[in-house]
Amino acid sequence: MQQPQFNFIFLNIYIETNQNRTKMNTLFRRISIAGMWILLIPFLTGCGYNQMIQLDEGVTSQWAQVENAYQRRADLIPNLVATVKGYAEYEQETLTKVIEARSKATSVNINAENMNADMLQQFQQAQDELSSALSRLLVVVEKYPDLKANQNFLDLQAQLEGTENRIAVERQKFNTATMTYNQYIRKFPQLIVAKIFGFDKKEYFEAREGSEVPPTVEF
Repeated sequence: MQQPQFNFIFLNIYIETNQNRTKMNTLFRRISIAGMWILLIPFLTGCGYNQMIQLDEGVTSQWAQVENAYQRRADLIPNLVATVKGYAEYEQETLTKVIEARSKATSVNINAENMNADMLQQFQQAQDELSSALSRLLVVVEKYPDLKANQNFLDLQAQLEGTENRIAVERQKFNTATMTYNQYIRKFPQLIVAKIFGFDKKEYFEAREGSEVPPTVEF
């Protein structure tokens, strides 16, 4: 008659023991994870993780400056086209090409965090096409002395020249920031941390022949 009661007590003890074991295992896992992170933090700091974050943000920030410089040039173009049109109404084809090139250039947007070689090449090609269209427009201007003497046009000339210089400067700064980042993540032991956390090599602006010299805007 006592056998069932004994089995019931034994079953309760067994269940409580398993529950306690499960709780201990869970606690042990939590302590192990916390301990792992405590040990990992000095490792990450010593192996350049924080520096990678800083350099990566530096590249992103400098890319924003590149975009700002190109956007400033794009913002000048409508006024430039309107001014030229007022004096050179027969140059409609040239003006249209500038407007189309500007539209294409401003439609190419790149997130610096997801940038790859193809994206950067597409961006650079669109901007180069706009530069070519502007160059052809400025050649046309030579045929209109009254336009070259227009004060609004002279102001746009100065702003455009300054913007072209700024584009060259910001592109060079971007390449420098990218080079610093790329060199850092390739060094040992940083390359191990970079591989673990996905810090990949970033792309540069490709230098075109003569691109080291900012274009001169002359009328």
